[in-house]
Amino acid sequence: MNSAFATPTASLDDPFYYLTNFRFVLAWVGERHADLLAADELAFLEQFESLPQASQALLVRMVMRKGELFRLGKLSYAEIGDSATAMAPLVSLGWVDSDPALSVDELFHQLRLAELRQALAAEIRAAGLSASSAKTVLYDTLASRLTHTVSLPTWWPNAPDRVVRLTVMETCDRLRLMFFGNLRQDWAEFVLTELGLQRFESVPFTPQSSAFQSRQEVDTYLVLHHLRQRLDEGELPADLYREVPSPSDNRWLATRRARLLLQLGREAERSGDSALALTLYGDADSSEARIRQLRVLERVGEHQAAFARATQALDSSPNETEHQALARILPRLRRRLKLPAEPSDPEPAHERWDLSLPGPQWVERAVVEALSEPGAPSYYVENALLPGLFGLLCWPAIFAPLPGAFFHPFHNGPADLYRDDFVARRRDTFDACLAHLEDGSYQEVIRATWREKHGLTSPFVHWAIVDEPLVELALTCIPAVHLRLCFERLLGDLKANRAGLPDLIQFMPGAPVGEPRYRMIEVKGPGDRLQDNQRRWLTFFHRHAMPVAVCYVTWSTGDEPEP
Repeated sequence: MNSAFATPTASLDDPFYYLTNFRFVLAWVGERHADLLAADELAFLEQFESLPQASQALLVRMVMRKGELFRLGKLSYAEIGDSATAMAPLVSLGWVDSDPALSVDELFHQLRLAELRQALAAEIRAAGLSASSAKTVLYDTLASRLTHTVSLPTWWPNAPDRVVRLTVMETCDRLRLMFFGNLRQDWAEFVLTELGLQRFESVPFTPQSSAFQSRQEVDTYLVLHHLRQRLDEGELPADLYREVPSPSDNRWLATRRARLLLQLGREAERSGDSALALTLYGDADSSEARIRQLRVLERVGEHQAAFARATQALDSSPNETEHQALARILPRLRRRLKLPAEPSDPEPAHERWDLSLPGPQWVERAVVEALSEPGAPSYYVENALLPGLFGLLCWPAIFAPLPGAFFHPFHNGPADLYRDDFVARRRDTFDACLAHLEDGSYQEVIRATWREKHGLTSPFVHWAIVDEPLVELALTCIPAVHLRLCFERLLGDLKANRAGLPDLIQFMPGAPVGEPRYRMIEVKGPGDRLQDNQRRWLTFFHRHAMPVAVCYVTWSTGDEPEP
């Protein structure tokens, strides 16, 4: 049976609003994903409900804070009352360790400088340090000497406060992951929504809609997440590579795995381990990984191997980004291997404007002011206007309630947005949306969507820029055939092609019949160059005779723009 996502009804006026939100998540996961939970996790859901409200609230307060260690004296909340009393049931369940062992790092994190000077007075004297030494000096000197892990009373028998450790954070993170489908989003989503700072589309869904179809998939996500954390903390790529899970049939997890391998490969490459980098890039087997692998092969002199792989990649219908990179690599390899050059299509020459302006200043704003005139206004839109119009026209396709696309109330777009099959799964719906460009109804459809959906989060519509007057000018001046071409290009590679669009657009609604009524303008300040994604869009515009120019700005009173 279909239903719609509904956000919890907690009000920030309710002192236990955060508890209401947490209960909402537990109920959601328990109802929809009980088959993916282990016995201890199911027990957590059941036992949480049996706790006194104050104990529930205190647990949630800790879960929503950073880390697992807390000073009891800082867990003071008016609605909870005495923290020690509320803590007791949590300690009984083993969810909180009331006397945890602390490493020296944890001790330094929990205690203030004055407290450390008292707790470690003997060690400070033994090390020959001044009692007034700074915290960093104390740590740098004592950390290597204090290798034991003991409770706070052992470190400091006269400690006036207690430190406790939350032991169920791993369980709570798993439940949060199963609700959001990622660990990027957290409990703040509820608060931001309640404050009205973000609003989400209400999407119908089926009970089968879920980020995960098995417990193994949840486990794999967590392993990949923790491996990335350990890479960021400085662990070696070679050590982490041994723990990377095997490829998954789940395309979403396969993409995450490939991204991790790419990151490991880049770190290996930076550290000079070319052999490992080549292995990691090969295992990732993504477009970016293949190009990086070719560049490493070039750098180590394996030109024949690089040429063979580049030729194979070119014959495998690469996307525009990969094709552009291959078009640069292959001629270099041909020269090094003394092979005959192959003819290539020259990059079309773009219309160039040179403009000298007083400055330095914000270059795009300066060009907008210089070009705008009555009847021909210019706007800074960059990557917002064309994707915004696309998002408005194709809203039904983007927010189509397909399995695996939406599974909680806080999606700003479908979870499978950048997966290879995103468009294919919705091709009929996208075709129906684009058909409005053929029959002339697209203008009213876009206007109606703007009015109905204004303010709802969308991966394509940036409401602060795509306001109603700008939409009206765009609908008046940009021909439907040009919109159709741009929208189809976006659909060809949503992740890559939504960026690289020109900075400005100028409208000429009063232009004579047959003359263009708009012009896109890419702005380049002193020393700035066209990026690859910008070149691809310029080539596309030239191919379809769409009006575009590149404006190169120099400052008449200086060389560098303001930061």
